Amino acid sequence: MGPHPAVAAIRLAVRRVLHDILNDQPASRALAGRHPGLTAERPPSPLVLVACSGGADSMALASALAFEAPKLGIRAGGITVDHGLQAGSDLRADEVVLRLCELGLAPVESVAVTVGREGGPEAAARDARYAALDAAAERHGATAVLLGHTRDDQAETVLLGLARGSGIRSLSGMAAVSGAAGRYRRPFLQLDRQTARKACMAQSLPVWDDPHNADPAYTRSRLRHEGLPALEKALGKGVVEALARTAQLSRDDADALDSWASQAEASVRDATGLLECAKLYALPPAVRRRILRRAAIEAGAPAGALFARHIEEVDRLITGWRGQGAINLPGKVVAQRQGGRLVIRQG
Repeated sequence: MGPHPAVAAIRLAVRRVLHDILNDQPASRALAGRHPGLTAERPPSPLVLVACSGGADSMALASALAFEAPKLGIRAGGITVDHGLQAGSDLRADEVVLRLCELGLAPVESVAVTVGREGGPEAAARDARYAALDAAAERHGATAVLLGHTRDDQAETVLLGLARGSGIRSLSGMAAVSGAAGRYRRPFLQLDRQTARKACMAQSLPVWDDPHNADPAYTRSRLRHEGLPALEKALGKGVVEALARTAQLSRDDADALDSWASQAEASVRDATGLLECAKLYALPPAVRRRILRRAAIEAGAPAGALFARHIEEVDRLITGWRGQGAINLPGKVVAQRQGGRLVIRQG
């Protein structure tokens, strides 16, 4: 008799991603670049790490990686990040390390981080976590790091993006592949949270439910326990799947517009590299605003602090020119119109 359907589903999802990793030649070259004794033609047996909190999603992911990786000649390890936000978090991290070792993963380590306050508690914890995962991947020479985000997480991310009103890119949710050289992979974006939990139960894997996930002080927690259930009650059970599908469609559209903006940018700059307002005006708004955003970031505006309202103000220098003065942007960047040209620079 075959494995439980939930176990089969998580293993298939991981197997597909591992095949992608093996076929990803740039990743092999990047690994060889970090380890000069290796060549791109004969890369080593790649190492794939799983980021594991001990929760159902990441424990299911770790179990699937441990099962599938050896069959493909891939080394599998694990990392757990101790955020230090709860009493006994170090003991919890030690337990996760033990569980990962019991699954047969190696290397396995716990990394303690200090969570700052910038951007709110959720964003600060996320920033600290990814910095630790990046460092761990570099330290171990890992080709990829697997993350346990599910379709439910994707739906929540889309709704949070919708609430921010930041445009189509914010509706595209989390990418299946992201990070430097495609380091981060999310095999479970097409699977729901319940499948991961059932897979853990079927394999008798102990899981830890982070109390922060049920704490109404956190925006995502309120969305998970109040917002999405209310939407499902009003619109039916297909809401999560529809939101995840919206994410993929939005990502495809956003990628196409980004590509268009990249190609159009050279055509709207004069011989000195300044942006010509008349040529910008002729572009569709979605393309023009991407060019403006990119120019602001290149001038020194932090991408995370640059919001749609900032770009709209700069856009009015082109579409609603009435002699208005300079626009102040984050990072002490200033945008102003001078003689039919748009100048964006450090103030």
